[in-house]
Amino acid sequence: MVKTLLKKQFAEIFRNYFYDTKKNKARSKAGTVGYFIFFVLIMAVLLGGTFAATASSLCAPLYEAGAGWLYFAIMGVIAILLGIFGSVFSTYTGLYLAKDNDLLLSLPIPVSAIMLARLMGVYLMGLMYAAVVIVPAIIVYLITVPFSVPALIGCVVFLILLSVFVLTLSCLLGWVVAKLSTRLKNKSIVTVFVALLGIGVYYFAYFKAMNLIQDLIANIAVYGPAIREKAYGLYLFGSAAEGNWLGMAASTAFVALCFLLMWRLLGRSFLTLATATGSGEKIKYTARRAEQRSVPSALLAKEFAKLTSNANYMLNCALGTLLIPILGVALLVKGSAVAEVLFSVFGGIDPVAVLLCTALCMACSMNDCAAPSVSLEGKNIWIPQSLPVDPWQILRAKLRVQLLLTLPALLFASLCTVFVIKAPLALSLALLALPQLFTLFFALLSLTLDLKHANLSWTNELAPIKQSMPVTVALLGGWGYSVLLAALYLLLTPPFGAAVYLWVFAAITGIGCLILYLRLRRRGGNDFMEL
Repeated sequence: MVKTLLKKQFAEIFRNYFYDTKKNKARSKAGTVGYFIFFVLIMAVLLGGTFAATASSLCAPLYEAGAGWLYFAIMGVIAILLGIFGSVFSTYTGLYLAKDNDLLLSLPIPVSAIMLARLMGVYLMGLMYAAVVIVPAIIVYLITVPFSVPALIGCVVFLILLSVFVLTLSCLLGWVVAKLSTRLKNKSIVTVFVALLGIGVYYFAYFKAMNLIQDLIANIAVYGPAIREKAYGLYLFGSAAEGNWLGMAASTAFVALCFLLMWRLLGRSFLTLATATGSGEKIKYTARRAEQRSVPSALLAKEFAKLTSNANYMLNCALGTLLIPILGVALLVKGSAVAEVLFSVFGGIDPVAVLLCTALCMACSMNDCAAPSVSLEGKNIWIPQSLPVDPWQILRAKLRVQLLLTLPALLFASLCTVFVIKAPLALSLALLALPQLFTLFFALLSLTLDLKHANLSWTNELAPIKQSMPVTVALLGGWGYSVLLAALYLLLTPPFGAAVYLWVFAAITGIGCLILYLRLRRRGGNDFMEL
């Protein structure tokens, strides 16, 4: 039974790699291989390469100072933080809110078997993020230091212990969120607030940690023995990867104890939380006149209600609404000093304007609400399809959500940019126009992709939000557009100046917007009704 449930769980996780929901048939072998190669390039090459560079700068100096254990302790803590950060948002949904929980619980299947299958999905997500950090660290260590069998065994044990510990902490945090969610109103807003607070703490700690690590390397002879003496558990944790048998035994015992306590906790609460409907105050019904709305207003309110009722949707697809104004404020506060440095490096205002415009466009890419908006209708898509309205109005409401969340914030950030660099009029207008046009193009592209590759048969809402092809392609496409904007200018250094260059890019983007809009206007409604 457990084997069957695990097979089902893994099939759900990798479903989009093997099955084309739009065509309702399995993908070709070439298509599946292409999806996996693309995924590996992002995770292993991009992220893994970043942490490999960090490991390379730490390994040799710490090992030569006799503090190889500290190298693994530092990289292990980073792996744990990234593993939790990457999986904690999906833990609560994956464990307790899966759409087929009621079906599975109604079958003669032990609850422990269902729990184990769910935990494997959480484990795989945490392992993926933790391995991006610790596998490059292990490779760098084995290349840098003389080879020994105990060290190789210790590295393998260290990777296993890290992944299990990440699973334990992720499940613990998911349990806390689940307990709170059964007692709170506005669960999504609270979840988003807590998540944003966690993100802020994470990045604050990350930047502080970089300074501490540099200071630590410079004074390793002083700090190393002090840390070992005052934090002996951290020493055992790091020394396990070096092949220290005491460290491996102690770390294994600690992680096993934590996991067993977490399993016991989940075993006592899983059934209650998975079937909980939430407890809130009873509201007395009061008859009142309903407010009459126009069709566009009612459809837009429906889309905003869907967004604000789903914490995962807000966190993954609307985070730019918060970060873009922060970027604008940061430019006002620190922009003058940064601009002076950039002017001295690039020798003029034109390259700086292009780079800041690139940053604005890249920030816009963090808002991709339209990319999963059609897929999130799921099996209830027949409801909007049956409404007596033009299908284009439904699609336009999905577009307007992304535009309303992005354009005002982006205009503020663009004005801050113009104010800081004090660009000429033509260049200032280009800095205002191009990001706005890019936002429109990005929203149209996101919706077009989701219409063509909609996934309506998901069992977990994270599938269309985080694991779908439209979201991935839209996000990477937005980043690619931004990088191309800067790279072409820096490589070609056009003689006609940044203002003309940005206006040419704006014209090309505007043409792209027109093409996508006409396609959606003419064929989008039919595509939507045929889903």
